[in-house]
Amino acid sequence: MSSASHKYEILCLGIETSCDETSLALVGDGKLLGHVLASQTDLHAIFGGVVPELASREHYRFIGPLFNELLDRCQIELTDLNYVAVARGPGLLGSLLVGVAFAKALALALNINILAINHLQAHILAAGLENTLHFPALALLVSGGHTNIYRINRLPNFEQLGRTIDDAAGEAFDKVGNILGFSYPAGRLFDQAASLGQPTINFTLPYLHNDNLDFSFSGLKTAATLSIKENLSSFVWEKPIKDPTQLPKDVLNFCASFNLAIAKTIKAKLERALDRNLTIEHLILAGGVAANSCLRQELTEIAKKRGLKLLIPSPLFCTDNGAMIAYAGFEFAKMGLVNSLEFKAIPRGQRIPNDYLFCNKQS
Repeated sequence: MSSASHKYEILCLGIETSCDETSLALVGDGKLLGHVLASQTDLHAIFGGVVPELASREHYRFIGPLFNELLDRCQIELTDLNYVAVARGPGLLGSLLVGVAFAKALALALNINILAINHLQAHILAAGLENTLHFPALALLVSGGHTNIYRINRLPNFEQLGRTIDDAAGEAFDKVGNILGFSYPAGRLFDQAASLGQPTINFTLPYLHNDNLDFSFSGLKTAATLSIKENLSSFVWEKPIKDPTQLPKDVLNFCASFNLAIAKTIKAKLERALDRNLTIEHLILAGGVAANSCLRQELTEIAKKRGLKLLIPSPLFCTDNGAMIAYAGFEFAKMGLVNSLEFKAIPRGQRIPNDYLFCNKQS
């Protein structure tokens, strides 16, 4: 495909609609020019979690106005664009289809290149929005649906070393937080509560008595649920909890204990991965749970002890956002990679192929 002349060699629009955030961003030659986002948190909080049908309808309602707002804010014309990147999965299929359809329509109408981005890889590459990426690197992705470890020797190849086999760390936070009465999503409030308490409960760190790099938090979630019933059932507090500062001390201590158990478990597996990848000098922490203060502290200690460079996106870019999609698109575009318009959206649980095509970079 060809494009009109413009002041950026690569001007990439990023579109993120994998779950309940509609977000678009523009990256020009590696620099973030602007980003917009419409959150559905308040809508889904009524139901205690994301309702897929509602999520896809909200994406459909928001995506057009957000696109126009982004172009106006960045003073970019349609003819300036020469790449559009879109999250193809994993995620909610209905939500993904909204973004993918919008991206394909733009690519076809403007005759520009399209890139189908792996949402998980984009989370990792978000560290490049504010830092210089170096490879090989080891990346830890911690989110609501995934707790994975990758080795990246060079782009676009991500070697998965470990993965979630049941509940991910973020999912465990949300489910245990829901039992406590935290409003959705619970992770941020859980971390705030933990920072006000002390870890007084010695939870057994889960799924460490093996030699693999996979994660399992279902047992820890069960242990936490039993602990709540046995030790906190007598407490009465207003729910849903939106401000944890007024919670009883025992509840705050419980949150600190559970928070630390998850962070220590992740740290143990990551240390194991680093022991098997001794040539690694750069470590990346990404995903929504990368904003967790306890986890950040544990990884900072690992990096300091091992003399590694630790890259963590700002909290704004840890959660789902269009900037990470646009930046991933830029990284792949500068390598001369594109996709055909035939690619499909891929929901969670299915393998995402590395089906980029090689073409000559555009001038």
